[in-house]
Amino acid sequence: MKRLHPKADGASADITAENIAALKALFPECVTEGKVDFEVLRELLGSEIEDRPERYSFNWHGKSRARRIAQTPSTGTLRPCREESVNWDTTQNVFIEGDNLEALKLLQKSYHQRVHVIYIDPPYNTGGEFIYPDRYQDNLETYLQYTGQVDAAGLKVSANTESGGRYHTNWLNMMYPRLKLARNLLVREGVILISIDEHEFANLRKLADEVFGEENFIAELVWEKTRKNDAKLFSVGHEYILVYARDLQRLKDANTTWREPKPGAAEIIEQWRKLRVEHGLNFTVMESALREWYKSLPMAHPSRKLSRYKHIDENGPWRDRDISWPGGGGPRYDVLHPTTGVPCKVPERGWTFGTPEAMQRQIALGLIVFREDHTKPPFCKAHLLSLPEEDYGPESEADEEDEGEEDSVVAGLQVMPSVIYKQSQVATKYLRGLMGDKIFDNPKDHEVLARLIRYLAPADGVVFDFFAGSCATAESVLRLNEADGGTRKFVVVQLPEQLDPTKKEQLPGYKFCRAIGIAPNIAEIAKERLRRVANRIAAEASASLVSGSQPDAAVSHDTGFKVFKLSASNVRAWDAAFENLEPALLDAVENIKSDRTELDILYELLLKYGLDLAVPVDEREIAGTTVYVVGGGALIVCLADGITLEVVEGIAALKAELTPEIMRVVFKDTGFPDDVVKTNTVQVLRHAGIDDVKSL
Repeated sequence: MKRLHPKADGASADITAENIAALKALFPECVTEGKVDFEVLRELLGSEIEDRPERYSFNWHGKSRARRIAQTPSTGTLRPCREESVNWDTTQNVFIEGDNLEALKLLQKSYHQRVHVIYIDPPYNTGGEFIYPDRYQDNLETYLQYTGQVDAAGLKVSANTESGGRYHTNWLNMMYPRLKLARNLLVREGVILISIDEHEFANLRKLADEVFGEENFIAELVWEKTRKNDAKLFSVGHEYILVYARDLQRLKDANTTWREPKPGAAEIIEQWRKLRVEHGLNFTVMESALREWYKSLPMAHPSRKLSRYKHIDENGPWRDRDISWPGGGGPRYDVLHPTTGVPCKVPERGWTFGTPEAMQRQIALGLIVFREDHTKPPFCKAHLLSLPEEDYGPESEADEEDEGEEDSVVAGLQVMPSVIYKQSQVATKYLRGLMGDKIFDNPKDHEVLARLIRYLAPADGVVFDFFAGSCATAESVLRLNEADGGTRKFVVVQLPEQLDPTKKEQLPGYKFCRAIGIAPNIAEIAKERLRRVANRIAAEASASLVSGSQPDAAVSHDTGFKVFKLSASNVRAWDAAFENLEPALLDAVENIKSDRTELDILYELLLKYGLDLAVPVDEREIAGTTVYVVGGGALIVCLADGITLEVVEGIAALKAELTPEIMRVVFKDTGFPDDVVKTNTVQVLRHAGIDDVKSL
């Protein structure tokens, strides 16, 4: 039985070793005894090496060290906290309290290429306190001091002011390793969104170009949030959101198209369905009723903007659309008028469909409407209800005369614009109503984030935010699932940033925490927000069920979250010197820290094995001993003392019961009463087809 070495087991993924292994797979001759021979690599790459002394690059003081920091494994772990969680046994959502750099390192295996959308709202570097200190060589120790888990020895966090000399440098050194690590978590089709203001926008763009690649830049969104009438020159009330793909070429190769529902479209479709029940196929009566319904709506109702969809056929509401080739220079061919038999007039810009055959398919589907005679070109039908793509044809385009409304191939949907208008006061007012007081000055709007996430992520995707703040991202995921029945999951990370009652902007949050009996820090407020959101969603569902307005209100959505807290490893690392040799030897025998629980150790093992923190964990009782069954049998963990062969045989029986493709088994090394039982354990499990057996 192989023993998991304490030092190896106490560290997260070694990214440097993984990079060397990847390089060796491509160029085996450039790696000798685990080291990279750069001269050989240079020869292999030939003329593609950039060695000119003057070349374009983005550099700053400390960049090399920041790069090394991203590759240095963490010696921490994430300890489960059931008592602060909601629906621990069933939820798939994760809330991590701790420093996000360490958390990112610890998640490298468990969430490698599993995240679909990352949204972050990092510090905007406006001269406020920099909670992320510059002591990167002992980042975990610094965090433990900051949170009071070890003696802080007068640790203070200083303001990052412009007069400090390294105003931009400090911010870049903080962001660089975090973005490097975050990229590893994205699926190949994944996307990251980063909010920022003008203070670091230019630097962030260059930094993201380097980390994600200039070729993977997608868009620069502008979020117009407020109007400052007291401004001297211009009212700067917007922020930016930079959008990058993990692999934009992959999205292009897959012909990926992002769309969102047109505001007001769902209400029109619902009205049409009611009319269809009342009037069957009497389209004339239905059209008249639909137009009257449009008139009855308030002027600000979003459906009024779509009132051009005033016609109805068997496929639902439709409007006319230009049949011309966008921009001009389109194909020209004869299209016979069905009544006169004479070719119709060809639009000046040519037909929108590339071939006569494509046009005839549209005519056969009833999607082309001819005029009274051939002297005018026909027009296309644009349906509001989604139709199969082939019904419209791949060459159909938007009507350029539509005053801003854009059709998509899938009707009823639209392309999201690069400018978002949503007043910041809306989010502030909402959060005040939820929490009972104004706690944050500028909380992010969860509805805007929900719009972005719905646009970019699949309905079962994983959403990650490692600057969680007030947890607007997490709420947006919960609200989206409630609205469309999706099963999206969130993973969020927030530092337990202490609130200072002597600062005016932090005093409301401090009072709020004291009033409800929680520690005065941002992580605690974020968790409380999620609890209140879960309660509100449950209350809204119950009210809808009682009123009968929402037949599916009884469907239970995942509104829980598992809380994990960053801490030092549960395993004592080997650290022996002559003066402490005896206690070090004793620690090596009993290498699990005495104040740690079995769940603490279990979840550290999940991280080391690269298993999801929300993976199902089933507790089995075998011969009076607790055995943890993880992921349907992918991992079996027994951390009890006094292990007997009866327990081992019970574990062996799980292989036949659960039939996992691969089963790993881990014991606590000191759990075996003697070496005989330990040796027999290996034999019993091998006989059952379980070869991967280790002790901790």
